[in-house]
Amino acid sequence: MLIEFRGHGSASVIRMRIRSLALALTVMTATATPAAAVIGGTESTTPYDFMVSLHYDSPRPDGHRCGAVLIAPQWAVTAAHCANTPTGSAVGVPRGWKVRVGSLDTTTGGQVTEVDKFYRRIVTYSPPGEDIAVLHLREPVRAKPVRLAGSTPAVGTPVRILGWGAASTGCDDFKDAKCFPSKLREADTEIVPLDRCWDDDGAIMPLCLGRAEPPVGPGTTDSGGPALIRSGDGWVLAGTVVGPGDRGADFPDMYTDVSKNAAWINGIVTGTDVPPDTPAMTNGHCVPSGRPEPGKALVDLPADLPRPVTIAGRDGYPNPGDRLLMAYSSSRPQCTVEAVVSHLREAGYQQDGAVRYAPSDTCVSRPGYSGSVLLSRDGNTVMGINNTHNRDGERCTEGNPCEVGRDGTVKALKGASYGQQVHRIAACLTKGSQIDLRRCALEK
Repeated sequence: MLIEFRGHGSASVIRMRIRSLALALTVMTATATPAAAVIGGTESTTPYDFMVSLHYDSPRPDGHRCGAVLIAPQWAVTAAHCANTPTGSAVGVPRGWKVRVGSLDTTTGGQVTEVDKFYRRIVTYSPPGEDIAVLHLREPVRAKPVRLAGSTPAVGTPVRILGWGAASTGCDDFKDAKCFPSKLREADTEIVPLDRCWDDDGAIMPLCLGRAEPPVGPGTTDSGGPALIRSGDGWVLAGTVVGPGDRGADFPDMYTDVSKNAAWINGIVTGTDVPPDTPAMTNGHCVPSGRPEPGKALVDLPADLPRPVTIAGRDGYPNPGDRLLMAYSSSRPQCTVEAVVSHLREAGYQQDGAVRYAPSDTCVSRPGYSGSVLLSRDGNTVMGINNTHNRDGERCTEGNPCEVGRDGTVKALKGASYGQQVHRIAACLTKGSQIDLRRCALEK
């Protein structure tokens, strides 16, 4: 399943993100204001085997970012906005994501393992809908998973919520252990009518639960945490935290209805309906394993691309004066092709047909911009990939590419930025966008 983010900037959309630390949702950055945590509850004294603390890129000293719930020995669910990447991809291979499973404390106990893949359900912002992701763990854990609820709980159903979020209202210091304790908290509340969270009856798959007076609900870094209902002597998972609705109040809160997403979840966990990876491309020096040898191409590596695009063929070759858009995660600077370079050499590598951008305050190849897509003015056709720039004015050294003309003349332009055309890749693609290097000439 592919994900395509729409522009969103309404106040209600921003409020829906408050419960997490997912501050960069592909096309926007929203600053989260801490809200009350699991208010009206107490510190948990008995561990919940299935409770998961997700750790990555957290400002908290304990590393906790979001809650999650173990649903199979090697699978957990959380909020989609907790499984976040700069590209907002539907399928991703994260690096450095860890989970602690089955402990009351985010810093000790339980079992720790890595997340090696995730699958995000399409998030619809207005009206609210699915905000759920499935995390695949690198190794199975010993903890006992929780079952998914078989149906939507009725209004009035008792619910227990869990989380490691802020301990009181007004907390704005992630380093304050009293505001953001490492100990799990719990509270009992109930399902309430949806109109207490959302004014429009068009919401498609959320639950509304909690209360305003006295307040009961989750807080910052509680996103992805569970809403549990009793089943015999145990629990089943009814929902996962999304965040406040559009009513302008912190409580009650919206949760994704897990039962309505059960078919999608089970299709992934059982392997019967797994969303496909999407082919992507980047510069060789961006690959974690290191640059390929000169004249070689790397294929079949984990990819992370938010939506399908068209790769320009030979007729899409850019010419001097053509305008391109650099699709960086936080901006879309406009670039003008100043020249098409016969050969661009850098530290033993040579790229043919590189494009040099006209000098600009915005269209430059800064560190961290490598691999950004160069789009045609239609905003959807990939013409090239941002590649490199000459940093020091040196000739043909690492970080200082030089231009080599057809007659062999060499020149180095300090500050010049370059992108690499990708029209040759189009010939490599078979049906279904599979790469077959026998069809093209990427390697020499």
